[in-house]
Amino acid sequence: MMQSEDFGFGTQIRKSPYFDATVRWGAQGFSVYNHMYIPRDFGDPEQNFWNLVNDAILCDVAVERQVEITGPDAARFVQMLTPRDLSKMAVGQCKYVLITNAEGGILNDPILLRLAEDHFWISLADSDILLWAQGVAVHSGMDVNICEPDVSPLQLQGPMSGEIMKALFGESIMDLKYYWLRELELDGIPLIVSRTGWSSELGYEIYLRDGSKGDVLWEMIMAAGMPFGLKPGHTSSIRRIEGGMLSYHADADIHTNPFELGFDRLVNLDMEADFIGKAALARIKEEGVTRKQVGLIVEGAPLKGPNTTFWTVNKDGEAIGNVTSAVYSPRLQCNIALAMVAADHAHLGFEVEVVTASGPTVATIVERPFYDPKKKIAAA
Repeated sequence: MMQSEDFGFGTQIRKSPYFDATVRWGAQGFSVYNHMYIPRDFGDPEQNFWNLVNDAILCDVAVERQVEITGPDAARFVQMLTPRDLSKMAVGQCKYVLITNAEGGILNDPILLRLAEDHFWISLADSDILLWAQGVAVHSGMDVNICEPDVSPLQLQGPMSGEIMKALFGESIMDLKYYWLRELELDGIPLIVSRTGWSSELGYEIYLRDGSKGDVLWEMIMAAGMPFGLKPGHTSSIRRIEGGMLSYHADADIHTNPFELGFDRLVNLDMEADFIGKAALARIKEEGVTRKQVGLIVEGAPLKGPNTTFWTVNKDGEAIGNVTSAVYSPRLQCNIALAMVAADHAHLGFEVEVVTASGPTVATIVERPFYDPKKKIAAA
């Protein structure tokens, strides 16, 4: 059996409060995300997918580091970081936001949580927003405190996750609405619970506020979940690509703007508040984009795993873009992919050529998300 000490590159990569528990429960491989280890291998990824969509999985996502912003100007400062209008964001609400730079490029696509009038968490994708926010604050003239608190999330995702939450917290947890949060305790362990996740399934994120209790919390949830088929797992590439969910550094980066991704709803250029990138995004909107994200159905034998390089997309012998994320969906029984292609070729039904690791093959541009496009499952 693997021991937790068998993994590691040294002390510069941090281990989560759940690290030992995940190894005990069968984690066999890790990736690095926000300078921390994240479990990426509990055996067969297809089985992990079926565990998620049929029952429930518990995932260590402590790598979703929190940037905590407090102080009298916290709300004004947070609005400066994002083009999404936060003026109606209530205490207890969560929102999916983009953080943009002065050129309109995306630096991160986190979940924003509002814990109190002047208390926010930015729950991060994979990039250093703590440094960005502290840098922005220096000459902002605003009264804010910015730090990384002792907070480590778990994701409990899948159709049985509600029943497991009920077993842990009682019937009242059923009132928690999609993209809202609640402050709770479990046997004295301080938590924030939100109805969010990176799976497009019904799910919850459980934010531990005391890293010393990681092992206890993991075991408590696994024990409560056993009667409901809960398995230890990892965030599913298959399910998130089916759901058209972004992976930062793969599907978007500092050179990607929101309009290329079809995220117009996350950019409010008409609001009074200023935000970083407002002028650039107004210009991009007016001029139109040169690239667009599309979905692809890729022909050929089932892919053995996700792509590890950006595959070239060709049309009539010319490169028009790249596949950013590709995987075989056992449910849809085909290879699906997200790609960024030249805007004048981004038409539904168009056939293109994708140069995969095993050679060129035909692909067709289709709607994305590939499954449950209205997110009815997650929001139910």
